[in-house]
Amino acid sequence: MRIWFVFVGALLWAGIYYTGFSIANWLLYLPAAGFSIASIIGICPSQVAVCKLFGNAQKKGASSK
Repeated sequence: MRIWFVFVGALLWAGIYYTGFSIANWLLYLPAAGFSIASIIGICPSQVAVCKLFGNAQKKGASSK
């Protein structure tokens, strides 16, 4: 999983670099930083936030089928 985070984060940072740091929208930095952090600590911050917001609704629905 960490390799995936490293790959996507590096791809986003490369896109920001080739676009230009002053030209790229600031919103693009959020997922790039999130994937970089996730590759270091091994936990995806956005996935944790979504699970806390929605309370793992997918797991509850899947177990009832």
